[in-house]
Amino acid sequence: MLKEFKEFITGGNVIEFAVAVIMAGAIGLVVKGFVDFIIMPVVGHFTGGSDFSSNKIVLDDAVIDAAGVVTTPENAIMWGSWVNAIINLLIVGLVMFILVKAYNKTKKPVEAPAPAGPSQEDLLSEIRDLLKK
Repeated sequence: MLKEFKEFITGGNVIEFAVAVIMAGAIGLVVKGFVDFIIMPVVGHFTGGSDFSSNKIVLDDAVIDAAGVVTTPENAIMWGSWVNAIINLLIVGLVMFILVKAYNKTKKPVEAPAPAGPSQEDLLSEIRDLLKK
């Protein structure tokens, strides 16, 4: 069982998958930074200077006691964070589309196999039949 596990863990697919997961995490951080620090300020500029991440609909206000300590936090729908997540998704989708498109251009075109002709036995049978005539 240990030998099978060693073969599994050192197999190409597992290592490739691990590298893909690590790269996806790193790319996710880069895209999140791009959205938060570059795209959203531009979008905020065109929407009157608002920052989507702080936009929300408050359902229940926070309850604060006499000492100023929050006893019950506010209950709110954070729709601005959701808009940021959608923009993030669109940017990731666009980047992945561009990467896949560029990768596909680097691959050699797949050549269609030559059409299969008659087998050697069929050709010999035809020759035999022609010789009989």
